[in-house]
Amino acid sequence: MDHDLDALADLCGARRVVVLSGAGISTESGIPDYRGPSGAAQRRHAPMTYQDFTRDPVARRRYWARSHVGWRIMRRARPNAGHRAVAALERAGVVSATITQNVDGLHQAAGTQEVIDLHGRLDLVVCLGCATSMSRSELDERLSLVNADWRSSVTAVNPDGDVDLPEDSLDGFTVVDCPACGGLLKPDVVYFGESVPPARVEAANARVDDARALLVVGTTLTTFSGRRLVTRAVRMGTPVAVVNQGATRADELALIRLDAPAGEALSALAERILG
Repeated sequence: MDHDLDALADLCGARRVVVLSGAGISTESGIPDYRGPSGAAQRRHAPMTYQDFTRDPVARRRYWARSHVGWRIMRRARPNAGHRAVAALERAGVVSATITQNVDGLHQAAGTQEVIDLHGRLDLVVCLGCATSMSRSELDERLSLVNADWRSSVTAVNPDGDVDLPEDSLDGFTVVDCPACGGLLKPDVVYFGESVPPARVEAANARVDDARALLVVGTTLTTFSGRRLVTRAVRMGTPVAVVNQGATRADELALIRLDAPAGEALSALAERILG
């Protein structure tokens, strides 16, 4: 890995690097990824879709039960060496922006300033009726009050902030609505079947267009929203580097490819560049 790290340090040392991160950068913080070594691709229930969430009250109640428990696990997660390395490289002027597919907020918690949360943030909640926004902590307090006697045990943790729970415990959970208009509340994240907001796509595109290099970290790029940023960089002649455990959909496009844990590789990269 040393030879590849030296090459990556040379590439990133030119500055104006944009980082595109995925779930693999957060595994060392205790959050599983989707398809990597700790992947949750074989989860017992399919990820929530926007259509099911908005149309099916039963599906929505079951989602909120799982997410209520999962949020309490997610909010305990802390930035790891990979997040801290990205923040250090930003402070040094090497990284100009970070575009993350994650919803955990750990890049910001590590001190990174220029972050585009491509798929939103799990610590925010929005009303689908009146667009009122609130913190997830505020919603957690309301859900805890109306479900004071509800109990369940976790059988698995998923990377998108919910957990697997025994089926017989889900029906006893009570959902709360928007305190302003009584509308449906939804985590401010992009569900399957939902599009990334156009303004967010434009902001990510602008960052990639301005980059001297695109560093892809901890993602297989299975989702179109991340993959298209890589193909955009390639079309513009911007070099792409990949740090990930296992194969990705950008491997054939990458100038440099490191098969390594994100925390280990990014810490070593920061040490080579910053000394």
